[in-house]
Amino acid sequence: MASFRSYLSLAHAGWVLVREGVVSALPSDGMPAPARFGHRVAGWFARRQAKDREQSERLSIALNKLGPSWVKLGQFLATRPDVVGKTIAKDLELLHDRIAPFDTDEAKTRVEESIGRPIEDLYSEFNEPLAAASVAQVHKAVLKDTGETVAVKVIRPGIRNRFKRDLDTFYAAAGLMERFVPEAARLKPNLVVDTLAQSARIEMDLRLEAAAFSEMGDNVKDDPGFRVPTVNWELTGRDCITMDWIDGIKLSEAEEIRKAGHDLEALSVTLIQSFLRHSVRDGFFHADMHPGNLFVAPDGDIVAVDMGIAGRLGKKERRFLAEILYGFITRDYLKVAQVHFDAGYVPAHHDVHSFAQAIRAIGEPIHGQSAETISMAKLLTLLFEVTDLFDMETRPELIMLQKTMVVVEGVARTLDPAFNMWKTAEPVVGTWIARNLGPAGMLEDAKEGLDAARRLVHMLPEMAEKAEALSTDMETMIKNGMKLDPETTDAIGKAEARNNRWGHIGIWALVALGGYWVFWG
Repeated sequence: MASFRSYLSLAHAGWVLVREGVVSALPSDGMPAPARFGHRVAGWFARRQAKDREQSERLSIALNKLGPSWVKLGQFLATRPDVVGKTIAKDLELLHDRIAPFDTDEAKTRVEESIGRPIEDLYSEFNEPLAAASVAQVHKAVLKDTGETVAVKVIRPGIRNRFKRDLDTFYAAAGLMERFVPEAARLKPNLVVDTLAQSARIEMDLRLEAAAFSEMGDNVKDDPGFRVPTVNWELTGRDCITMDWIDGIKLSEAEEIRKAGHDLEALSVTLIQSFLRHSVRDGFFHADMHPGNLFVAPDGDIVAVDMGIAGRLGKKERRFLAEILYGFITRDYLKVAQVHFDAGYVPAHHDVHSFAQAIRAIGEPIHGQSAETISMAKLLTLLFEVTDLFDMETRPELIMLQKTMVVVEGVARTLDPAFNMWKTAEPVVGTWIARNLGPAGMLEDAKEGLDAARRLVHMLPEMAEKAEALSTDMETMIKNGMKLDPETTDAIGKAEARNNRWGHIGIWALVALGGYWVFWG
């Protein structure tokens, strides 16, 4: 049960969103009458200057005022258009951290505590922060023992405790959604917050980001034209990462890249093929590949930084992705539909032929376009919209892939407006399909099936023992009934009464506080 403090924090967040004009900028079409009235009232209390701003700017200002945890929530929800809608998700994609950097001396303290050695023993130079975000900031430094220039990413002080407090507020909001918005049940808002919490916990332990860099580095070590910084594990801990300094040009600066003598068209091909290899071949991809995180090194390699957010696809999801892409290429819409049903993504009570008809409505217009204008990211976006009509369960890993693909494809088209997505993707997707869906893939599936059967055989004695113990317990329960001792029942009764009492008090206090903010805030 959410605490009274969580509801107060949620009310404060709502007031900030109202004051910054976020609520009044939302579309009111289709709202019930009470909601339309509340929407109108929100417009009365919006700041005058907020009304002149774009929706995306209003969101950015409001979330930055609420603090780093809310900025992280906004960035996370930008990857979940299934939850917040396409329009808001697109606005959130433009969200930029406007968090002031923390003091360099504090950063040095964080490094010393994390590594366990004085800063003077580690670096001969440790400069002022170059970039500050909601979770961490980056400093340029020079190693004392080798003279090598490195980047040091340092966690923001107090961010973990702040996020833990704000997480209770997010759960309170999710609980209210599930209780009062029946349509939200399918979106599983509590599960969305669970996913955010897990993602943030990973991002706030920089050893795990270092491990992501290491894993990606191993995966791409033989790939042409793409790499990630190498981590210095000796100078990496929970609160800091030390890694290669990347002296390159951001991929967003196309004209500067051209002036440096790099081939923009070749870079667009490398970017897309690298991303597809990571997704389809490795099942592990950088999920925050916006232009600010991608550099062109002097040798022409694309270097990706900031791996705080990464996505994973299991073999089932990779096969699903490859088969639907292949089905669209061959115009086998029934096959695409069947793949959804076989994977269990669409409930069995729906008709596969009706689903195939809906998918045909996506595929046929695409086949009428020139190859240069066909967007794989748009295809997946339309596909997820159609599957929503057939109660397809939310697949966070596939939505994250689709959102990342939108960004990566957009970057590729800024480098080469005539970019041919399908021609570029075919060598990677085609090779994976031939390897995994052909005879070699069937043999590998058979091998995995035998391995699973072997593990099952080894587990049978333990399973039989547990089943026998469970049977004995059930017989005892049926014979004697399930009883709770008096102390337990008394404690349960007192806890329930206490929760009800504080719940009523909290609701009336929240109403009173909300009235105060409305008339005097």
